Amino acid sequence: MKDSTIQIEIAAKDEALKETLIAQLASIGFEAFEEMPDTLKAFIPSNQYNKIQLLSVLGELSFQELEIEKQNWNELWESNFEPVQVENFVGIRASFHESFKEVEHEIIITPKMSFGTGHHATTYLVMQAMRNLVLENKTVFDFGTGTGILAILAEKLGAQQILAIDNDDWCIENASENIEINHCQKIQISKADTASNEKRFDIILANINKHIILANIAFLDLALQNGGTILLSGLLVEDEADILKACESVGWIHQLTNTRNGWIVCQFKGK
Repeated sequence: MKDSTIQIEIAAKDEALKETLIAQLASIGFEAFEEMPDTLKAFIPSNQYNKIQLLSVLGELSFQELEIEKQNWNELWESNFEPVQVENFVGIRASFHESFKEVEHEIIITPKMSFGTGHHATTYLVMQAMRNLVLENKTVFDFGTGTGILAILAEKLGAQQILAIDNDDWCIENASENIEINHCQKIQISKADTASNEKRFDIILANINKHIILANIAFLDLALQNGGTILLSGLLVEDEADILKACESVGWIHQLTNTRNGWIVCQFKGK
């Protein structure tokens, strides 16, 4: 379980520098970022934090380090969290925010140290791509569910059955709470370390990171119905070549890649 999170606040005003730092920090395990006018905040589970790696990325840049205990995470999050809107498609807010006025779907999220609030470019990209999929009466596999936000959206889009898995106890607890808050009835939550599964699904969502996706490509392929759709994210622009090569090796057909702030989502059609 993630007992605490490390917050790194870096002095950085330049937007291009922030984008570069986000890409580099993500490659060493940082999972969430918050861009402020003069600083960049980056978050990583304390059990994954390696200060030597951080210093190799930041060089001479000044930063402040703060350890956030579980019980303090909500207070910190609530003080910084702003609602997120993906076009006029989805609005993501906390329970203490007012409802959105003009969105097709609304999701209420309380992350509690699980990442996936819609603020990160990859979550935004996957949700944007889901808008163009037909999920009505489909089965969906959400690999690396985090807060459960993508599984919740899948149910709102008409999926008949969703399996959402994560390898972290805190994520399982948090996703379960968010599923209940959003009155979802068709999502099964399960803890698992890999995508190995006996079921097959029409649509697979994997918003996680390149190394885990590559390690699980064979499992994901076995879990995909013939001709099914796959959305892969948690990926940097420079990850695309390796992802395309791996997906081609299992016979998936690349349909699109969309980009946002140096991050990508790739869509494939199964064989």
